[in-house]
Amino acid sequence: MPEDLVIYANHNAAAVITVNRPATMNALDMATLTALDAAVTRAEKDARVRVLVITGAGDKAFIAGGDIADLNARQGLAHYQELAELLHTVFRHVERCTKPTIAAVNGWALGGGTELLLCTDLRIAAQSARFGLPEITLGLFPGAGGTQRLSRQLSPCKARELMFLGLRITAAEAERLGLINRVVADADLMTEVLAVADALAQKSELVLRLLRRTLADGAEMPLGAALRHEQAMVSLIFDSHDAHEGCTAFLQKRAADFQGI
Repeated sequence: MPEDLVIYANHNAAAVITVNRPATMNALDMATLTALDAAVTRAEKDARVRVLVITGAGDKAFIAGGDIADLNARQGLAHYQELAELLHTVFRHVERCTKPTIAAVNGWALGGGTELLLCTDLRIAAQSARFGLPEITLGLFPGAGGTQRLSRQLSPCKARELMFLGLRITAAEAERLGLINRVVADADLMTEVLAVADALAQKSELVLRLLRRTLADGAEMPLGAALRHEQAMVSLIFDSHDAHEGCTAFLQKRAADFQGI
C-alpha cells in the first residue's frame, strides 16, 4: 500500500486510516482509492482490529472530493469503466465492511468526501468541518453514490436541495439534519472518535457484525421482508456464546466478557 497516499496506524483496537494528500485537500484519485481499499482490507483481516476510523491528513480537509483536473480530462465511457467503477467498488467495500466504521471529519467534506462518509456507520465532526455536494456548480452531479445514499439517509426534499443548489453546510447544520452523529471542538476530534472506537470494541464483535449486516440488507428490502430477515438474524444470535454471556452477566450484575463467538 503506498504509504504516501494512505497512512495506516493502530490505536488500541482501532485501525486509523488517513487519506494523505493534504496538498490537494485529500482529493480522491484512482491511486488513492486503491490505497484506501487496501487499507480497509488490511483492517478486516487483522483480528486485533475491531473498529475502522477514516479521516484526512491535516486540519483543512477530510476529503474535498475528486481530483477536478483528473475529472476534466475524462470522457464518458472511460470514466464509467475506470474511476466511477473504482469509486463505487471502494465505497461499497467501506459500506459493507465486516467491522464498524467511524468517519472523523476534520475539515472540508465535499463531493466524494460527503459521499464516503455516507458509507460509514458513525460520523463525528470537528466544529470547523463543512459538508456539501457541490458537483452541480461544475456541471456535474454526485456520482459516487450520493444521489442514492443521501436520499435514503435524509429527507428526500432536503437531499434534493443540497444536490440541486450545491449547498455547503456547517457541522452544526449537518448534525441537525442527521447527516452526522455529533460535533466536537476541533482539538477534541480524535480524542472523541477514539473514545467511541474503544467503546465499540467492548461490544460483541459477532453481534455487531450481524447487526450491521441486518441493517444493510434490510435497507435494500421491502419492509415485510426486512422484518422477517431481522427475525431470522436475531434468532441466530441465540446460538452464540456472547448472547448468553451478556444475559448471564446482566443477571449476575457483572460486566460481560464477550468473546466474539
